[in-house]
Amino acid sequence: MYKTFVPAVLALSLVACGTTAPNPPPAGGPAPVAAAPRPTPAVAPPAAPANAVNAASIQALKAMGAYLQSLKRFRVTTELTGEVVLADGQKLQHTATADIDVLRPNKLRARMFSARSERVIFFDGQRVTMFMPQQKYYSTVDFAGNVDSLVTRLESRYGVEIPLSDLFLWGTDAAPLDRIDSAMNAGQDFIGNDLCDHYAFRQGNYDWQIWIKAGSQPLPRKLVIVNRADEARPQSMSLIDWNLKPGFREDAFRFAPPAGTKQVELRALDAK
Repeated sequence: MYKTFVPAVLALSLVACGTTAPNPPPAGGPAPVAAAPRPTPAVAPPAAPANAVNAASIQALKAMGAYLQSLKRFRVTTELTGEVVLADGQKLQHTATADIDVLRPNKLRARMFSARSERVIFFDGQRVTMFMPQQKYYSTVDFAGNVDSLVTRLESRYGVEIPLSDLFLWGTDAAPLDRIDSAMNAGQDFIGNDLCDHYAFRQGNYDWQIWIKAGSQPLPRKLVIVNRADEARPQSMSLIDWNLKPGFREDAFRFAPPAGTKQVELRALDAK
């Protein structure tokens, strides 16, 4: 999940409030007045055990996955904001957008674009094509599986990752539920006009949060991922919008090479 969803993955009701050290008084000035002690609550709330996995939070992921697998026709759009950490620790923020059309069991079109690049992936049930409009070339390989297996195959075989690829894993046996170290319910918040339940997870070197639409359509609406393996703690955030009644036609998944484009080989990662 941490690739995109990991990945990939509420206004916290548990907010960690930072404190700032006071400025020293000017030379010769009066000594600072000690702050009045804060009242101690009559009963201190018990501390949450380390690495606690809240069962209801895991169940929320399962319910979301089951609902995602039930969707036969949809369009999902994401706006991704990510951070790149330079050698001196300075962070640069970049943005990109992706649109994904899906017609289960075996049709997909994904367009990923930013100011720097654009890539479109077509899958018509028999072959998958990766098209690079700016470079004017494309690569095609035969593939006869469903969209869920396509996502895994493209990444493992060719190193090609479809945005929000974990959306196709949740609700299947490949969902990484057994690798979650801690899970908590962090309350509710609005994402756009949708009231969402907010969950926070720790998984290996990644902390990730997900906002899932409350009610009968548990769609993921926002994902935040933090890489704790990097001391700079780079973060990515995805805002996710859904159209469950898209107007695309089936021919949208078939690739027709534009004039002036060239076909090149898509080489496997283990190719010599």
